[in-house]
Amino acid sequence: MNHKRPPLPVILVILLVLAVSLYFIVSQSLKERDGALTASGSIEAVQVDIAPELSGKVLEVLVEEGQSVVKDAALLRLDPSLLAAQQAVAAAQVDSARAALASAQTNYDLAVQNALAQQQALQARDWRFSAPDEFNQPAWYFDAGEQLTSAQAEVEAAKGALEAAQANLAKVLADLNNADLIAAEQRLSNARAAFLVADTVKTNADYAAEGGLLQKAADDAYNQALDELRAAQDAYNAMLDTQAKKDVERARGEVIVARQRYDAAYARYVSLQTGLNSPSVVVAQKALDQARTALAQAEANLALLDTQIAKLTLSAPMDGVILTRNVEPGEFVQPGSTVFVLGQLQNLTITVYVPEDRYGKISIGQQAQVTVDSFPEMTFDAVVIRIADQAEYTPRNVQTVEGRSSTVFAVELSISDPAGKLKPGMPADVVFTK
Repeated sequence: MNHKRPPLPVILVILLVLAVSLYFIVSQSLKERDGALTASGSIEAVQVDIAPELSGKVLEVLVEEGQSVVKDAALLRLDPSLLAAQQAVAAAQVDSARAALASAQTNYDLAVQNALAQQQALQARDWRFSAPDEFNQPAWYFDAGEQLTSAQAEVEAAKGALEAAQANLAKVLADLNNADLIAAEQRLSNARAAFLVADTVKTNADYAAEGGLLQKAADDAYNQALDELRAAQDAYNAMLDTQAKKDVERARGEVIVARQRYDAAYARYVSLQTGLNSPSVVVAQKALDQARTALAQAEANLALLDTQIAKLTLSAPMDGVILTRNVEPGEFVQPGSTVFVLGQLQNLTITVYVPEDRYGKISIGQQAQVTVDSFPEMTFDAVVIRIADQAEYTPRNVQTVEGRSSTVFAVELSISDPAGKLKPGMPADVVFTK
């Protein structure tokens, strides 16, 4: 009896489906082995990229790949010559600033001593001399601080009165009704200035020689200046009884009185600035503050250079093993360029992916056994430390629709390796203990 064979294209399709299914089964990281749940992954460890914070030429490299190091162990040193020179300059500046501060402190102390002595003398004078008859209290009734405050208030009031008087004078001088008087005053002022010059020239000519052209010219200039002075004075005198003269004269008088008041108030205010308020102490205090600021800036600059020099030595941030070394002595490195990769091999982990239908078989704290190809006869204890809260589509190497549609959960395990045989990146198989 003859059996009809399927057409060749159908056979090829069947074989292709079987091959893809087999690939999917083999490529899955999780499978059942003797009833136990197993998965595959790669050994992982905490890795730190070590990079310099400063640029410079590598002076020496102190570790090799595979070498174990402890925290804060020196790994690499950069050339410190440039920063060392700057550090020396900064240290000299600190010494100079300290000397300046000491001098400023001495000057301040002397200024205070002198000011206090002066203050005591003034206080003694207040005790010996009585106040004006218009005062009901003795001179010492108000202390130095109260008197200084009142004197300052009087200075401000006098200043305001002076400014008001000056503004009023400017207004009076700008009044058109006073224009003729102002012109007469200006003419008289100019005539006085010219006469003083002519008088000086005449006097010098008289001493130079008697008679002659020089003396005659000087006399002519003197007489002309005198005639103008007299004419200007007559023109000014003609306006003495006018209202403009009274207004201008009063305004000028008010300015003179206001200025004298301000000058007297300021002089008294300065005289009361004794003790710690005296100008000499205030100036010395400012100089002392500036010296302190200069020293603080110099010390900060030195501290900055000290910090930069300290950063020329790269140290291990933790205990671990040098996994990668990317630098040699003599090379020039830039900030942020990775020169070492440090691994913390004491805390190894592995991450595997569990399909959603087997998710319930895994729990935190569950024990597992790990094997690697490098040590086929050895097993390593492991424990589940994390189970992902959200599913994802893995494994990533699956290209079939079925594989891409499968959702899995990441499971992380901590591996015990007291002998230090496992290394990051090693492929490993995990068998979960029931």
